[in-house]
Amino acid sequence: MELDQDAVLRRYATAVDAAHGELTRLDRHSGDGDFGDNLRAGLRAAVARHDRAGGPAFAVLGEVFLDEVGGTSGPLFGLLFTEIARADGFAAGAAAGLAAIRRVGEAEIGDRTLVDALAPAVDALHGPHPFAAAARAAADGAARTAGLRARRGRASYLGDRALGAADPGAAGIALLFWAVASVAEPDAAVPPPL
Repeated sequence: MELDQDAVLRRYATAVDAAHGELTRLDRHSGDGDFGDNLRAGLRAAVARHDRAGGPAFAVLGEVFLDEVGGTSGPLFGLLFTEIARADGFAAGAAAGLAAIRRVGEAEIGDRTLVDALAPAVDALHGPHPFAAAARAAADGAARTAGLRARRGRASYLGDRALGAADPGAAGIALLFWAVASVAEPDAAVPPPL
């Protein structure tokens, strides 16, 4: 099935707008509090660029996040979007994006990063109702980060003080997979993760 990238971009942007306050709260708990702003600004810029110039939505997302979005999240999300854009199919692109992020960030499951949501989502893309299963796996992975002591990223300097709130990058990945599922498999009725 061909994924409607334009619809995913708009659904993701709308979901991040709605979750902006929660994403900011999560990042204040474990970082510098700018993740919600960065993710929202990147998505707004991608929607504007896509409306102006067209092109495949994931390619536009990759360009915007690599070129314009700051923090750690910009390049990592940019890598993911770029790999999805290059690949033959969303599942292959998500897997390639996960591999690229692991290579650059050296993060694994259990490190309390976006990999905790992305890796299980990628694994779930190969079963029945793949997009809904991936969205649920990403949401579950993001939720589990609340109980993990960070071993990568800014939160790793906080020790146990970062416990109790989900990793914001993992939450951002869960929102992405929710957007994909809500476009590709709307009958599955997967609830938003935030």
